Amino acid sequence: MTTVNSAEFWDGEAGAFDQQPDHGLDDPSVRAAWSGLLLPLLPALPARIADIGCGTASVSLLLAEAGHRVFGLDISPAMVARAREKFATSGYSADILVGDAAAPPWTPGSFEVVITRHVLWAMPDPDAALIRWLDLLAPGGILILVEGLWWTGAGISAAQVSELVLRHRVAAEVTMLDDASFWGGPIRDERFITVSRR
Repeated sequence: MTTVNSAEFWDGEAGAFDQQPDHGLDDPSVRAAWSGLLLPLLPALPARIADIGCGTASVSLLLAEAGHRVFGLDISPAMVARAREKFATSGYSADILVGDAAAPPWTPGSFEVVITRHVLWAMPDPDAALIRWLDLLAPGGILILVEGLWWTGAGISAAQVSELVLRHRVAAEVTMLDDASFWGGPIRDERFITVSRR
């Protein structure tokens, strides 16, 4: 059975994935919106950043262009192939691996930032995945989760994400992302970023 957390599902999505403005970040205004949102949240250069569930690595590339050391992970070999192609033609570098977001292969405490974008909602056990992601952070590390509860009924709410994060951290700052500039057009659902610094 194909599920949203399976390699088979995301392999099937890889070919057209970057056609959505917030996936490919090809539209300069959408790219600028994400750059303006994410880059001020990050530590001084060059931070080690894990981009878990990186897809075709548009966010990874944005972070690498800013001077950070990026390590990407995605369950889909087709997504990872496209991510590697994107970096190969960009002049920047990142270590992009095929792997399960629920069990990243990296050493605990090895990153200053863990970022995911529309990944937590797809995890079979979101709390267990979150524990593993937090384990990757060095002391003082920053967790950044971009999520949404879409009009289709899929996804996860800001309240649910906050509750999950606050089981393990003392802070979870939520900002709603309802500005069309992030998505290439108006939205009709709940989209947000949750940042936890401690």
